[in-house]
Amino acid sequence: MVVIFGKEHCPYTSAALDHYSSRDIDFQYIDVKKDRAELERMLGYSGGHRRVPVIVHEGNVTIGWGGT
Repeated sequence: MVVIFGKEHCPYTSAALDHYSSRDIDFQYIDVKKDRAELERMLGYSGGHRRVPVIVHEGNVTIGWGGT
């Protein structure tokens, strides 16, 4: 499953969520502004980068969203 770490009102997070939704790809969205522990988890995946979204899929980590 794809995990998307992001924050509300971020256009890049919204674009990533729209992308996966429109392709019927299952994902879990985590708002890092609402949960400090999840923010720390995201920072672990991103190597400390605070840029969102951070997308984790099958061990691969993508920081940011540029579309496809």
